[in-house]
Amino acid sequence: MPHLIVEYASNLAGFPEAQALTELNQAVTASPEIADEADLKTRFVVAKSFAIGTAAEPRAFVHAQLRVLSGRTPEAKRDLSERIASVLRRLTPRPAGVLVQLSVEVVDMDRGSYAKERL
Repeated sequence: MPHLIVEYASNLAGFPEAQALTELNQAVTASPEIADEADLKTRFVVAKSFAIGTAAEPRAFVHAQLRVLSGRTPEAKRDLSERIASVLRRLTPRPAGVLVQLSVEVVDMDRGSYAKERL
């Protein structure tokens, strides 16, 4: 815990994954909600097959989901969401003529059923 999964459309050529990994990890672990920076697991998933709405014009998306153990306040979750959105706003490519949608959600993981070990 936590897990940060960033999905983005394959038509966002040149998405700077390495830079985004570094900056997202720094932004999230700087939050007082994250006790140990080594707990954050971040990954990118490229959506090769996707649809956004029904219109023919080109569209793309970036969606980040931060999964954290339950118990955080709405304000803490909003802060985490904004930290992630701020980085992605700056780094997401904006191809000419393509509508790009950015979304971030913070999702609670059930403490009672979550299992984790350091091996």
